[in-house]
Amino acid sequence: MKSVAEKRESIQSGELILQSRIVDASNATLIGQIDGIKIVYKPVAGERPLWDFPDGNLAAREVAAYLISEEMAIHRVPYTILRDGPFGLGMVQEWIEVDEELDLIAFAQSDDQQLRELALFDAIINNTDRKIGHLLVDRTGFLFGCDHGVTFHEENKLRTVLWQWRGVPFNGSEREKLGNLRDCNLHNMFSELITANEVAALNFRITELLNTNVFPMPSGDWPAIPWPPV
Repeated sequence: MKSVAEKRESIQSGELILQSRIVDASNATLIGQIDGIKIVYKPVAGERPLWDFPDGNLAAREVAAYLISEEMAIHRVPYTILRDGPFGLGMVQEWIEVDEELDLIAFAQSDDQQLRELALFDAIINNTDRKIGHLLVDRTGFLFGCDHGVTFHEENKLRTVLWQWRGVPFNGSEREKLGNLRDCNLHNMFSELITANEVAALNFRITELLNTNVFPMPSGDWPAIPWPPV
């Protein structure tokens, strides 16, 4: 069995062989394997234009979301990179084998602490599309989140099914994670992934979260829950 480092090296440089397509995805989402490792590949060429996000930029936002998760040391996003593939540059992400027996709807409405971590993560990245189907619980019970293309907008567009902690004060660990992010050089981390205005908005959101010291409330200016929510 390959180590984590070996798997990541393979995903970075191995031959990407396509096997199938997720047909109900709004953007081209292809399943394949690299050196026996199952992956998701979303080519930039298959992205559907959106009125409020730059064209050809969703894959980069997925990578930015992964980097935030790693910087927070919560590891809630599967290993994600930008690399070339059969249809050109795109996002490549390690596939997560989920626990098919888990009642995902019930889990999503619970107060599981893993969901709380993801709720904070979504507030930071300004996730406009946290659906129940974007929650991946593997066979060990570890929670991942996926589909982070519509994130980091400079306007407040948080839409999520995870409002259980709205208005709840942050604990010490959450404040520490926010403080660490505030002290990072986010411009250097994200200058090639999102716009300068979006990096500035990311910094502002982190500072505002620290100042308010509570999980955000739904905005009256934007739908609080994505549709459909599953």
